[in-house]
Amino acid sequence: MVPADLRGWIVQTLVPHWIERAVEPGRPGYLEYVTADGRPDGRDVKTTLVTARLIYVFSHAHMLAPSNACLDAARDGMEFLLAHCRGQDGTFRHSVRSDGSPVDGRTDLYDLAFVLFGIAWYVRATGDTARLAVAEQVLDFMDRRLASPAGGFVEDSIGTVPRRQNPHMHLVEAFHALAETTRDERWLDRAKSIVELLQGRLLDRQTGSLGEFFTTDWSPWPGEQGLLREPGHHLEWVWLLLHHARLSGDRTVLETADRLYRFARRAGIALLPDGSPVVLDGVRPDGSPVAGTGLLWPQTEAVKAYAARLEFGDDQAEEPLRAHLGTIFSHYVSLTGDWYNQLSATGEPVPGELPVRVLYHLVLALAEADRVLRERSVIVERGRFPVS
Repeated sequence: MVPADLRGWIVQTLVPHWIERAVEPGRPGYLEYVTADGRPDGRDVKTTLVTARLIYVFSHAHMLAPSNACLDAARDGMEFLLAHCRGQDGTFRHSVRSDGSPVDGRTDLYDLAFVLFGIAWYVRATGDTARLAVAEQVLDFMDRRLASPAGGFVEDSIGTVPRRQNPHMHLVEAFHALAETTRDERWLDRAKSIVELLQGRLLDRQTGSLGEFFTTDWSPWPGEQGLLREPGHHLEWVWLLLHHARLSGDRTVLETADRLYRFARRAGIALLPDGSPVVLDGVRPDGSPVAGTGLLWPQTEAVKAYAARLEFGDDQAEEPLRAHLGTIFSHYVSLTGDWYNQLSATGEPVPGELPVRVLYHLVLALAEADRVLRERSVIVERGRFPVS
């Protein structure tokens, strides 16, 4: 059953439950995995990605309902991120041990996107604007070391291929967050450059679908990997593009958002035996399934996409929004704040450990659904940086 008060459930149940589990007294950094039987996994590996994502989670929760516990948890994460994960000149190690010794020293673009995102929300929650200097250092490193002549950025500091759209998608999210936090339009300009990359190189215009893996010049990666389409990412881009239109006033992105939405709705959503809709993990450009399974995170992206469509005046998005919230709480997430990470094609939970990083998806989606359903109003022109 979907909680009647989503915001209240986030701040009173979900986040306190995960502060208790993820913030381990006397052990620096956050817990990253919980075993299938509910215990800490015991591995002494901390990643920049999970650290930054949970900084966001605890900062956003504080913005929803001021909480010393959330602020303390966010500060713990920021301290660990800067003291142990950060390298020199805007770099961040991919993973470290709790004492800060490196496990994987490469600097990864996907990680950096979440460093920027976490900083933006942390500054918004705490008022600690000094942390914005770190964001500037990260951007400088990206421009000096990761920028690609073919557009966008390379994967990491060691030249990994294939290239992926996914880190670039999250850079748009991070640039939006920094723009909202700082009111500095430079960050919107950065988001616009990635949106243009999406429209010019990443989007398969023949099918209206979005590739995942590419060569160094943004040609599709050969073979099945190059054919993979993740409906969850299509829906995530829908939310991002509508958010971009709201922040920047650029409504030319709406057509791209609509094409991605139509593909995801047509090819990427199946029905469980009880009739609940579920977003599939992967399909091909022709809509044929690659995997009939459904991870939790694509379900949260469906919620965000439907909420954004509703906010932009698509009244028909309310029914699938509520249906997908129903799927999440009837098949994935318990009211205590735990979840199953994946369902089989027949709707059964797939056994396995819980990645704590999924909390980022869950909090953001439920907060967006709560906000839009509370407001129930169509976006109007409210200036370049409307109050949200």
